[in-house]
Amino acid sequence: MALDAVSAIKAHHAGACGGDAEAVHQIRVAITRLRAAVAFFAPIVADAEWLRLKRQIAWLNGPLGNARDSDVVLDYVRRKRYRAWAQAMTGESFEQRQARDHRRLVRCLRSARTERLIAAMARWARQGAWLKAYKQRKDAEALPSYCAGELHRWHARLVRKGKRLDDLGAERRHRLRIQAKRFRYMIEALTETVPLWSHGKCRHLHRPAKRLQRALGDMRDLERLSDLAGNGKRPPGYRHQRKKLLEAAIAAYRDLRYAELAVAR
Repeated sequence: MALDAVSAIKAHHAGACGGDAEAVHQIRVAITRLRAAVAFFAPIVADAEWLRLKRQIAWLNGPLGNARDSDVVLDYVRRKRYRAWAQAMTGESFEQRQARDHRRLVRCLRSARTERLIAAMARWARQGAWLKAYKQRKDAEALPSYCAGELHRWHARLVRKGKRLDDLGAERRHRLRIQAKRFRYMIEALTETVPLWSHGKCRHLHRPAKRLQRALGDMRDLERLSDLAGNGKRPPGYRHQRKKLLEAAIAAYRDLRYAELAVAR
């Protein structure tokens, strides 16, 4: 899983440096998948070297996140329903903001620091101290058993954190979205690498987690778009769209919660 993430970062590096919004997105996805895998297998892999890598990854993820946010906002304001509203904004244009964020990202991606980070991530995955320590353990739990138990724990946490979703503040909704995303990514990774369950048997978990993540993500993007206005004037149809997205998130959460019995089996 870690090496797949490193490969994806390398594959999309040139595209991201060239301003390709999808390449920026795919690098962020790769980093999130790596973080999810390390969190999932933390008792095995979270060693001192990972803690150093984690700080460097956070540094890289900063400009990646800013560039991605600018890309998403620009995509919004180019839609017909928001065009006139966006043109009435004063100060730095959305295009200027995007160009600035991408310039900063390119400097970061082309730096020696990023080059060292990518090499260190690959080295840690292939021959890190965690791997040697794991091979020497004599009390290792069977992999399918560990994965089933950990997925159950992650699912239970999602259900617990998502209670009263309609009353959660923006920061708690954001954390819930990240948890749903990581849960979804781990289901995808595990069904490809561990003889746990087939894709079909995990669909009852994967689909609502993906829907929850996307609804909360779209709501966050809409709220960010509104905040950027700076004059208190909401985008056209803001209340209706936000209500619709919240209802979609609540419906996805409900389906995810009722999938708990299927996990237990």
